[in-house]
Amino acid sequence: MLKISKKIQFSARENKMNSIANTKIARDLYYSAKSSNVKFLLEKRFSWMNNFIKDGDKGIEVGSGAGFTKDFIKNKNFKLTDLGNDDHLDFKNIDAQNTGFEAESFDYVIASNMIHHIPFPIKFFKEMNKILKKNGKLIIFESYCSITFQLVTMIMKHEGFDFTLNVWDEKIAKSDENNAWHGNIAVPHLIFDDKERFKKNLGELFNLEYEKLTECLIFLNSGGVTSKTKCVPMNRFLLNILHFIDKILVKLFPNIFCMGRRIVLKKIN
Repeated sequence: MLKISKKIQFSARENKMNSIANTKIARDLYYSAKSSNVKFLLEKRFSWMNNFIKDGDKGIEVGSGAGFTKDFIKNKNFKLTDLGNDDHLDFKNIDAQNTGFEAESFDYVIASNMIHHIPFPIKFFKEMNKILKKNGKLIIFESYCSITFQLVTMIMKHEGFDFTLNVWDEKIAKSDENNAWHGNIAVPHLIFDDKERFKKNLGELFNLEYEKLTECLIFLNSGGVTSKTKCVPMNRFLLNILHFIDKILVKLFPNIFCMGRRIVLKKIN
């Protein structure tokens, strides 16, 4: 992974995004006529997950935030959970590191852009292994901290990244324990890029079944999902052109342009 800096952090008052982590505003904007860009982004971000979910499966999303995933997952037994208590959630005040759900409760769990917010990722993976049934799937969408993403992070001063942490240490927090919306977008790299270390630390819990890199321009011009910024409104034809360009950029120069990754982990035992 190419790095502009190994560690960048910002205070909350420096953040240049708008309505930061305000799920009510995010939902109001999303369900208005002005949200075509972000709807297109989320369609590409979530629809692929249906390929790993069967009709009769029972599943949840952890860290659901504004809860847009439910618009794209076809499974009727899909429920939303989050640490918060918003009305759109099916299960409220659920800590993904210690959910309180019984062992082997679910066929799949979705985790979208939330692992890099978790203070102790290893506790999270152990909890997911616990609540998933045998051969259950942990379906993940996460950030990919390319040069472009690092630059955008530094310009917008939103979240931050720290490549210096030992992500496998269960005692040192990887993000702010007192702020559920604080993020460290380097965490997915520290977990997933080194396959040998992943296997050493999580190989008894999960197999890596699927991984694909994705997103750049459609994310940059989405206007933001929960926290908001400006964008250029586009119709679906133009958004499809951006998506096509993204495929080329991500395939040829992932470390420069890629901003997202799709991952599916299968529970071993």
